[in-house]
Amino acid sequence: MDSTIFLARLLGPVILVLGLFVVVYPARVARMGREVLDSEALLLISGVITLPAGLAVVLTHNLWVSGWPVLITLFGWIMILAGIARILLPDLMRSAGGAMLDKPVLITIPGVLMAALGAFLTYQGYFA
Repeated sequence: MDSTIFLARLLGPVILVLGLFVVVYPARVARMGREVLDSEALLLISGVITLPAGLAVVLTHNLWVSGWPVLITLFGWIMILAGIARILLPDLMRSAGGAMLDKPVLITIPGVLMAALGAFLTYQGYFA
Protein backbone atom coordinates (compact mmCIF):
# COMPACT_ATOMS: atom_id res chain seq x y z
CA MET A 1 0.00 0.00 0.00
CA ASP A 2 1.48 3.35 -0.96
CA SER A 3 1.71 6.29 1.45
CA THR A 4 -1.13 8.18 -0.23
CA ILE A 5 -3.67 5.41 0.35
CA PHE A 6 -2.31 4.70 3.84
CA LEU A 7 -2.60 8.35 4.89
CA ALA A 8 -6.05 8.71 3.28
CA ARG A 9 -7.18 5.66 5.27
CA LEU A 10 -5.61 6.98 8.47
CA LEU A 11 -6.51 10.66 8.26
CA GLY A 12 -9.85 10.41 6.45
CA PRO A 13 -11.89 8.78 9.22
CA VAL A 14 -10.27 10.91 11.93
CA ILE A 15 -10.97 14.16 10.09
CA LEU A 16 -14.50 12.98 9.25
CA VAL A 17 -15.36 12.13 12.86
CA LEU A 18 -13.82 15.35 14.20
CA GLY A 19 -15.67 17.40 11.59
CA LEU A 20 -18.97 15.74 12.51
CA PHE A 21 -18.23 16.39 16.20
CA VAL A 22 -17.71 20.09 15.44
CA VAL A 23 -20.95 20.29 13.42
CA VAL A 24 -23.07 18.36 15.93
CA TYR A 25 -21.67 19.96 19.10
CA PRO A 26 -20.63 23.56 18.26
CA ALA A 27 -21.29 24.87 21.78
CA ARG A 28 -19.17 22.09 23.28
CA VAL A 29 -16.40 22.81 20.77
CA ALA A 30 -16.52 26.50 21.72
CA ARG A 31 -16.26 25.65 25.45
CA MET A 32 -13.35 23.27 24.87
CA GLY A 33 -11.67 25.76 22.57
CA ARG A 34 -11.85 28.42 25.27
CA GLU A 35 -10.36 25.99 27.79
CA VAL A 36 -7.42 25.30 25.48
CA LEU A 37 -6.91 28.99 24.73
CA ASP A 38 -7.07 29.87 28.44
CA SER A 39 -4.42 27.27 29.31
CA GLU A 40 -0.84 27.99 28.30
CA ALA A 41 0.02 24.35 28.98
CA LEU A 42 -2.75 22.95 26.77
CA LEU A 43 -1.90 25.34 23.97
CA LEU A 44 1.75 24.28 24.14
CA ILE A 45 0.88 20.57 24.35
CA SER A 46 -1.43 20.86 21.35
CA GLY A 47 1.44 22.42 19.40
CA VAL A 48 3.86 19.73 20.55
CA ILE A 49 1.42 17.08 19.30
CA THR A 50 0.43 18.83 16.06
CA LEU A 51 3.95 19.71 14.89
CA PRO A 52 5.42 16.18 14.81
CA ALA A 53 2.16 14.77 13.42
CA GLY A 54 2.38 17.24 10.54
CA LEU A 55 6.07 16.48 10.07
CA ALA A 56 5.27 12.76 9.90
CA VAL A 57 2.72 13.38 7.15
CA VAL A 58 5.05 15.63 5.15
CA LEU A 59 8.08 13.39 5.60
CA THR A 60 6.16 10.46 4.15
CA HIS A 61 3.99 12.36 1.67
CA ASN A 62 5.41 15.63 0.35
CA LEU A 63 3.80 15.19 -3.06
CA TRP A 64 2.98 18.33 -5.02
CA VAL A 65 0.91 16.81 -7.78
CA SER A 66 -2.28 17.76 -9.55
CA GLY A 67 -5.03 15.64 -8.10
CA TRP A 68 -6.44 14.72 -4.75
CA PRO A 69 -3.20 13.39 -3.15
CA VAL A 70 -1.98 16.99 -2.79
CA LEU A 71 -4.73 17.46 -0.16
CA ILE A 72 -2.80 15.14 2.16
CA THR A 73 0.39 17.15 1.62
CA LEU A 74 -1.44 20.43 2.24
CA PHE A 75 -3.01 19.02 5.39
CA GLY A 76 0.44 18.00 6.66
CA TRP A 77 1.88 21.46 6.01
CA ILE A 78 -1.10 23.11 7.71
CA MET A 79 -0.48 20.90 10.74
CA ILE A 80 3.19 21.93 10.78
CA LEU A 81 2.31 25.63 10.61
CA ALA A 82 -0.40 25.26 13.25
CA GLY A 83 1.99 23.44 15.59
CA ILE A 84 4.69 26.07 15.15
CA ALA A 85 2.18 28.89 15.70
CA ARG A 86 0.86 27.29 18.89
CA ILE A 87 4.38 26.92 20.25
CA LEU A 88 5.97 30.20 19.12
CA LEU A 89 2.98 32.55 18.81
CA PRO A 90 0.56 31.60 21.61
CA ASP A 91 -0.76 35.14 22.08
CA LEU A 92 -1.63 35.42 18.39
CA MET A 93 -3.30 32.00 18.50
CA ARG A 94 -5.21 33.02 21.62
CA SER A 95 -6.54 36.23 20.05
CA ALA A 96 -7.34 34.65 16.66
CA GLY A 97 -8.94 31.62 18.29
CA GLY A 98 -10.97 33.78 20.66
CA ALA A 99 -12.28 35.88 17.76
CA MET A 100 -13.24 32.70 15.92
CA LEU A 101 -15.03 31.22 18.92
CA ASP A 102 -17.11 34.40 19.29
CA LYS A 103 -18.79 33.70 15.93
CA PRO A 104 -20.64 30.35 15.80
CA VAL A 105 -20.57 30.29 11.98
CA LEU A 106 -16.76 30.26 12.19
CA ILE A 107 -17.06 27.02 14.11
CA THR A 108 -19.69 25.35 11.94
CA ILE A 109 -18.23 26.12 8.50
CA PRO A 110 -14.79 24.63 9.27
CA GLY A 111 -16.58 21.62 10.79
CA VAL A 112 -18.53 21.05 7.57
CA LEU A 113 -15.34 21.44 5.52
CA MET A 114 -13.50 18.99 7.79
CA ALA A 115 -16.30 16.43 7.53
CA ALA A 116 -16.34 16.78 3.74
CA LEU A 117 -12.55 16.44 3.49
CA GLY A 118 -12.62 13.46 5.84
CA ALA A 119 -15.39 11.79 3.85
CA PHE A 120 -13.51 12.41 0.60
CA LEU A 121 -10.23 11.01 1.93
CA THR A 122 -12.04 8.03 3.45
CA TYR A 123 -13.69 7.32 0.11
CA GLN A 124 -10.40 7.66 -1.77
CA GLY A 125 -8.58 5.46 0.73
CA TYR A 126 -11.10 2.67 1.09
CA PHE A 127 -13.43 2.67 -1.88
CA ALA A 128 -11.84 4.28 -4.95
